[in-house]
Amino acid sequence: MKSASTLLYLDGVSVSFDGFRAINNLSLTLDAGEMRAIIGPNGAGKTTMMDIITGKTRADHGEAFFDHGRVNLSKHDEADIAILGIGRKFQKPTVFESHTVEDNILLALKGKRSAFASLFYRSSADEIKKITTILETVRLAGKRGALAANLSHGQKQWLEIGMLLAQDPKLLLVDEPVAGMTDAETEETARLLKYIAEDHSVIVVEHDMHFVRQLGVKVTCLHEGSVLAEGPLEQVSADPRVIEVYLGR
Repeated sequence: MKSASTLLYLDGVSVSFDGFRAINNLSLTLDAGEMRAIIGPNGAGKTTMMDIITGKTRADHGEAFFDHGRVNLSKHDEADIAILGIGRKFQKPTVFESHTVEDNILLALKGKRSAFASLFYRSSADEIKKITTILETVRLAGKRGALAANLSHGQKQWLEIGMLLAQDPKLLLVDEPVAGMTDAETEETARLLKYIAEDHSVIVVEHDMHFVRQLGVKVTCLHEGSVLAEGPLEQVSADPRVIEVYLGR
């Protein structure tokens, strides 16, 4: 149910591909300042849900609203939605490996000119301060001048999260952020996302239940394109239906 605090609102959303209903009458709300974990088996509709939110896929039925109901996402394309304040990090990090960590953040800064022009542009004091803050946030202040290619897998994930933060999003969609990470990197990523969630809304799609437990947030389990269960992880993971279709596998 939508309220004044609702940042994102999906209402009865459905979408089919070649007769297969990937999203089936999905309704979901996310409050401003909330972090939510989305779990569920492969094919549950998690990626398609994010595609709808970001404008990559258009729903066949239902509506998706953002920014306290002011924005009907179905009326905007991917580029518009990114500008409106929804940032997405895919599972595989996509950073500019031949550039430094600092230049990656510079390239992502909101409203920046072309990538080519950015590299020959002298940053203002405010921009340098913002880049420094972002690098400190994502645990890469000590890697400022390093080539992105030389970062560990986990550090590349953090850099891409930093690139999202540079765009000043209101909502971050983060897809399996700890896949392939070490245990130490996984723990640090949980701390990082909880810190980011103090000033942003965040949706995390994840299979690692230990990591979801570290986040300590409300969990939504999707199955066959709709919400199967929702609530604290302990409650959701004890639901017989969730155990049957997901956790028991």
